[in-house]
Amino acid sequence: MADVGGVAADRLKTFIERIERLEEEKKALADDVREVFSEAKGSGFDIKVMRHIIRLRKMDTADRREQDEIMAVYMRALEMEL
Repeated sequence: MADVGGVAADRLKTFIERIERLEEEKKALADDVREVFSEAKGSGFDIKVMRHIIRLRKMDTADRREQDEIMAVYMRALEMEL
């Protein structure tokens, strides 16, 4: 293919095809993650809590501690127990 309107068509096509393949892989991985959560649920684990733990594990330790401290302050202000 030649340049069309200043766009290298072959290069563009390569990028598009790579993105499409990655999107397919992403969907397959999402399906795998769903399956693992389903297995965990079948074993009696709370999926909502597991998702929360995964989010926390992704956080920096200092950020997580700060969030915990703010949560504790808010809960005390609302007279809620931890």
